[in-house]
Amino acid sequence: MEFFIDTADIGEIRQAMEWGILDGVTTNPSLVAKTQKPFKQVIKEICEIVPGPVSAEVVATDRDGILREGRELAQIAPNVVIKVPLIPEGLKAVKIFAQEGIKTNVTLCFQANQALLAAKAGASYISPFVGRLDDISQSGMQLIEEIITIYRNYNFTTKVLVASIRHPEHLKQAALLGADVATLPFSVLSQLVKHPLTDIGLERFLADAKKFSWD
Repeated sequence: MEFFIDTADIGEIRQAMEWGILDGVTTNPSLVAKTQKPFKQVIKEICEIVPGPVSAEVVATDRDGILREGRELAQIAPNVVIKVPLIPEGLKAVKIFAQEGIKTNVTLCFQANQALLAAKAGASYISPFVGRLDDISQSGMQLIEEIITIYRNYNFTTKVLVASIRHPEHLKQAALLGADVATLPFSVLSQLVKHPLTDIGLERFLADAKKFSWD
């Protein structure tokens, strides 16, 4: 499974990169707005740090506008992935992007039929939002299972990128189901390494280490 961090915060990205486990980054207009920097500048800075896929989202909602913005973003760096909303105009643009060799991440997916359409259009990634489904008492992980099953049935190459992850259990369940990618906020990423028994064990080992000489 690939690990992406869902943020536009350069500091968080640098920390995650230092761990040696980061494969890419996803952003959205809300995350970029928090930086109070120009959109293209933020994407450029991220691409200079992360060699893997960096999702940059368009804000246009018509095909021509999506194509125009997407092509501009794709020129920032070769690892930019154009994030496109799962709407009819977005699917039209995704098809053209695929023909042009521009990678896409189709976002705001909430049902398997939508994911099927995105794959048919040639999306590089599909982003189902598990946390937001859980918020309305629907099963986000059931959606992941359905999408993975459908994609395997027809050998689609679109990668399942699990988004809106709220806690470590979401990640574990996605990995058990065989999702290709998980994108996590830094807060959840930080929780993955933690366990109280790890802390207790380390404390005991360090205490015992004081009883002997290193040499």
